[in-house]
Amino acid sequence: MTGRATAPPRAVLALGLLGIVPFWSIPAAAWLQPEATGVAAALVAIYAALILSFLGGARWGLAVRETAPDAGTVALAMTPTLAAVLVIAVGHGDVRLQLLGLAAALTLSWAWDVHADGLPPWYGRLRTMLTLGAVGGLCVGLLLLRG
Repeated sequence: MTGRATAPPRAVLALGLLGIVPFWSIPAAAWLQPEATGVAAALVAIYAALILSFLGGARWGLAVRETAPDAGTVALAMTPTLAAVLVIAVGHGDVRLQLLGLAAALTLSWAWDVHADGLPPWYGRLRTMLTLGAVGGLCVGLLLLRG
């Protein structure tokens, strides 16, 4: 297998990298407009929840393309969305708790993706890079939020 076969398609890589940008909104706001840091944090929490739902939907879509989808995989693919809703609800009023929970959920979703069968050979590497960018942005944002 050539190195090219294990590289993500350019469009997927470019759009994935653009998808990381909002995760760095809290550090950007803290640096450029400190009074907007709280709003940025709330928006990043919503964005992270949406990304979790997107990741679960992608896995659900892959599972149901089979003639006889594995019920366990289909059910498990729904957990990122449910986890995101749970984190947002439980952390209501505490955006730091929400960001921490969403970072953990993104990490768990990554662990499932990089160990799953049936995905393109480049997918695990792409998910690792994107998850590091997303969770890194959330963690830096957490450090910048005032308690």
